[in-house]
Amino acid sequence: MENSIDSKEELHLTDKDIFLKIWTSPRLVFKYINDKQYGEYVTMLLILAGIYNSLDKAMLKHMGDHLPLWGVLGVAIVGGALFGWLSYYIYAALISWTGGWLKGAGDTDSILRIMSYALIPSLVSLIFLIPEIALYGIDLFKSDAQPFFFGWIDDKLIIFLEAISVCLGTWSLILFILGIAEVQKFSIWKSILNMVLPVLFIGVPLFIIVLFFKLIQPV
Repeated sequence: MENSIDSKEELHLTDKDIFLKIWTSPRLVFKYINDKQYGEYVTMLLILAGIYNSLDKAMLKHMGDHLPLWGVLGVAIVGGALFGWLSYYIYAALISWTGGWLKGAGDTDSILRIMSYALIPSLVSLIFLIPEIALYGIDLFKSDAQPFFFGWIDDKLIIFLEAISVCLGTWSLILFILGIAEVQKFSIWKSILNMVLPVLFIGVPLFIIVLFFKLIQPV
């Protein structure tokens, strides 16, 4: 149990402790990160998250239809490393801003620190993405990929890896909720609301704008 951990341990978590305990004792880790303003690997984690998201988008957008494998990987890795972190920073700033409406205590930097460590489970998906790229190459990024070489084994492997990625992503989301609750001094439900508000703040106006332009287009 997290409450049974000695207070001295809370004050002296090592890097290894943080990366291991984030899986089993997230509240302890987030309290330590927030209290100590611990941000040792924030930049690295956000860069890796940016790369992972860029590779995921490359698959969804079928970039392999227009680029060779080295081109897809180059664009995704370089673009993700240089700019992928920016979306996380903007989201952290919006959470801090909308959290102020709810009397939250966290600023952008404290939320960004929590966010980066909450992403650790999702980043494990990178480990599974590497063998997928090695096995399937450019086909992984194409819309008209040819049947894979190992038949039904490939189907089972893809389903298995995707299931693991979904589980890891879900755990990251849960960790983020717990982290926001710690930083903002919110309940779990208020933390979820704080995470949803920025999406509504941006998404609703965009929806209205798109709908407006569609309505004014001539038939």
